[in-house]
Amino acid sequence: MASKRPHQPGETEETKKTRQDEAEASVTGADAGTHMGDNSDVRVNISAQGGSNVSALAVSQSTAHRDINISTNISNVHHHYGAGTSTPTQPARERDTASIIAEYKTSVQSSYAKVKEYNSRPSESVLLSERYIKLQMVECHRRPEEREEEIRSRGKHLQQVLRSRSSEAYSPITVEQLFRPDDRGCIPKAVILQGHPGYGKSFTSQKIMLDWASGTLFKDLFHLVLHLDCKEINGISGECSLVDLLNYSTEDVLRDQKIKVLFLVDGFDELKVSLVDAGSALPKDPFTKAPVQATLKALLKGHILPQCKLLLTTRSTATMTLSSLVTDHCVQRFVDILGFTKEAVKDHFHKFFFTDEHKADVLFEYVRGNEILYTSCFIPVICWVTCTVFRAQERKGAQITKELETNTSIYANFVSILLEHHSRSLSLSVPVLLSSLGRLAEKGMKEKCVLFTKKDVLSTVSDPECTVSHLTTGPFLCELIRKTVVRTEEMFSFMHLSFQEFFVALHYNLDQEGEKRLLCLLNSQQHWESQRQPVIQFLFGLVNKEMQNLEYLQSTPYTTSIRRHLEKWILEKVAELDKSSLTFILSCLHELHEEEFVGKAMHDLGTLSFQNTPLTRMDFWVLRYCLLCCTSESPLASLDLWECGLTAEMLRMLQPALSKCQVLR
Repeated sequence: MASKRPHQPGETEETKKTRQDEAEASVTGADAGTHMGDNSDVRVNISAQGGSNVSALAVSQSTAHRDINISTNISNVHHHYGAGTSTPTQPARERDTASIIAEYKTSVQSSYAKVKEYNSRPSESVLLSERYIKLQMVECHRRPEEREEEIRSRGKHLQQVLRSRSSEAYSPITVEQLFRPDDRGCIPKAVILQGHPGYGKSFTSQKIMLDWASGTLFKDLFHLVLHLDCKEINGISGECSLVDLLNYSTEDVLRDQKIKVLFLVDGFDELKVSLVDAGSALPKDPFTKAPVQATLKALLKGHILPQCKLLLTTRSTATMTLSSLVTDHCVQRFVDILGFTKEAVKDHFHKFFFTDEHKADVLFEYVRGNEILYTSCFIPVICWVTCTVFRAQERKGAQITKELETNTSIYANFVSILLEHHSRSLSLSVPVLLSSLGRLAEKGMKEKCVLFTKKDVLSTVSDPECTVSHLTTGPFLCELIRKTVVRTEEMFSFMHLSFQEFFVALHYNLDQEGEKRLLCLLNSQQHWESQRQPVIQFLFGLVNKEMQNLEYLQSTPYTTSIRRHLEKWILEKVAELDKSSLTFILSCLHELHEEEFVGKAMHDLGTLSFQNTPLTRMDFWVLRYCLLCCTSESPLASLDLWECGLTAEMLRMLQPALSKCQVLR
């Protein structure tokens, strides 16, 4: 954590005291050496270097009976108070407060204007304005059924669902409205902004700080907005006061009761210390030192600066704990980040590729044509991953969509980012954590379930050292509250059904019983038949050799045998040549992305007929890849594209691969 800036640059408490002791005071009068009588004409001039406070023995009461001149070189102001007046210090303090806040705002604008991305090298950063996109947020507590609908929806249906959430029934809200009065006219003391990992909570916090300092947000609401980053606080040991936790010296401002202060506490769920166990001996002011958990709890409980407001960001799994810690009986507002809208996804592409609007449009249309990828891009960090990989390919001079041609690569890279950047210090090994989540995901798939109780979660934990809290405090499960007639119950889910499917596939690669489970899955005719296809596609993607470059996938000892079973199974499907499963077979080959094997499978297929079968843009893209894997020695015998939705644009896409067909219809 950056060290707190002292009141004077480079000054310690010891040097400050020395400077105060050395402050010059001169006393002049008709007889400076005599005692100060009632009728003495005495003028006292007190000057202090650097703006320190000076105590003078000549002023022994709160009322001065002589003229006193106090000058300070910090603001170059000279105050004169006549005889018979109280000795005020507030006007000077008000001026100093204004200058301190102005200087602080300048510092915030400088510090928060740029942001480091996940893949930033030292000293690399981008402007926040080039990355930040307005998020969809609602104030309404959504019912479990509504959350389930969001988890299961894909593509256009997901767009429709999210669009419905922007209706007045769900109380949509913007950042500017976070502290608006509620229906009873009450302004909330605390606003809890909750969202899943990668949904933009920290970006939003940084944008709030920058906009406030720039005078475009909360201008009339707060004189001062102070940022506390819980990840940075984790690095603090020993006792500290609230002002010790701040990155800028604002203690003089905090003494002013008239100042309206907002504390922005970012990443509450990341805290390593438990505030629940902080005890009851809490500090009463921002200057008293105490254990860090006691200091933070005192702020949330209102023991410190009870008049201040709070804005707290957290994952949904920590919302109930956080709510119980905030000042008792105060007005609270809960705001849920839903992610991007369709317009926001497009806006993100245009901001990322701002120098070439045409390219941004082309890439956005490519993503929109891939239902799985497009659905994932409603999660801000996945949208960023997608654009980042596109740009990396562009810089290498390669086909810009090459690395993200497989859906599995998106999910695998996303999990890698969460493990590296969004996990608290996990006491479990990564394989144990991922295997436990995989078992939970598989249980849900077999039972057609996307919402889990704590009992469900516990039933999937096989390692005696792994508890429910180990899974629910990690970055992969989301929490919601189901309200029954007499009580509330915690429920958990994966971010989206597609992530649940990915974890099932990952589980087969990590578990020693994975081969047995895989064979059951491939030969299954059970009631979850319709749900197994996405899992099988992810399985093909995970055995792609390129995936082994990700650290957490390097320890998958069963990948080779899993690949052997998958390749045998897909060749059997090719031999059957069931037209209804043709697009699924090609998708599996596409996820595998092994050119030689795909070429062999295409030759074995011999004839592809999509007559009267509507194909999506992604279907044409998959077909293009599979055709390009064919060799001149082993071309595809025949391709029938009659009445399949082929447009001029799709034909141009396929054109480089059509020479691999002997007969085209």
